[in-house]
Amino acid sequence: MESLPTISTTIADVATRAGVGVATVSRVLNRRPNVRPATRAKVLEAIDALNYRPSPLARNLSLRRTHVIGVVVPFFTSPSAVERLRGVATALAPSPYDLMLFDIESEDRREHAFEIFDRGDRSDGLLMISLIPPDDEIERLRAANLPCVLVDAPHPNVPCVVIDDVRGGELATSHLIELGHSRIGFLGDKSPDPFRFASSLDRTRGYEHALEHAGIELRPEYLREGTKSHHVARSTAIDLLRLPQRPTAIFAASDTQALGVLDAARILNIRVPEELSVIGFDDIEMASHVGLTTVRQPLFESGRRGTELLLQMLGRGGQQLDDPQMEQLAVEIVVRSTTAAPAS
Repeated sequence: MESLPTISTTIADVATRAGVGVATVSRVLNRRPNVRPATRAKVLEAIDALNYRPSPLARNLSLRRTHVIGVVVPFFTSPSAVERLRGVATALAPSPYDLMLFDIESEDRREHAFEIFDRGDRSDGLLMISLIPPDDEIERLRAANLPCVLVDAPHPNVPCVVIDDVRGGELATSHLIELGHSRIGFLGDKSPDPFRFASSLDRTRGYEHALEHAGIELRPEYLREGTKSHHVARSTAIDLLRLPQRPTAIFAASDTQALGVLDAARILNIRVPEELSVIGFDDIEMASHVGLTTVRQPLFESGRRGTELLLQMLGRGGQQLDDPQMEQLAVEIVVRSTTAAPAS
């Protein structure tokens, strides 16, 4: 009499019916070659008779695969992070992988993320956005044989997708200089920071290089640091614009901060661009709505391309690269209505 299929049929039930061990059933399910044809036939007959359906989760664990990509990103609700994540999701859509998002809001959270992912049982690969991991954390990931790609963060031992932030800072500042401005302020992030962000510091260097190349003296009072917060940027910009000899133009290290500068100008009744030119960096969606001149970086493309590199590594069995590649995407100025020549 044939056994009736049950919902609770297990791999052990199949092994008992076929008269083999559980490991033999597992090898048949995973199509391993080291099973005799007669034994394979008995196992397949038992699977059919019991209507056994292996658990996808259990099978993935037996193969040491989770079909999950871990994504670690700071402040994932920020406009630039959202746009990068759209690129990640687009690249993952046709793949068999799901996305596990880990938001970083403090240094402790960053360390906790590494403790989770470097065990190797939470995800098959790791994508890190806008974070430069310390060398010891990179070594932990390599020891766990966890493929990793960085986006918006360079490291010599990990594949990464980046832009030239120094060049972006030079482009923004040079645009203002070409319009005739010489009193140019800069609004960036505090340094050093616990997240090891490098972009704002590099954009500051680009700002300084452009001033030096144009023969314009750097005025320390025009260089201000805060956070990426819109509200902090607004407060910082108000202080900058209340100087006895205020700048005629401000370069903000992100569009979010540039929006804070525009708010500050409205509060102080300073007309943009007639009395103050403002340029940002990123080209988030809001930038076009308010007519913000900005340095466009390919946010969506960087997320998509970083994910493609990680999927390529996984397609090679997760093999670590001996010579990790760095892809540098281009930046460009997008001129809108917030920059103009200074008033005479």
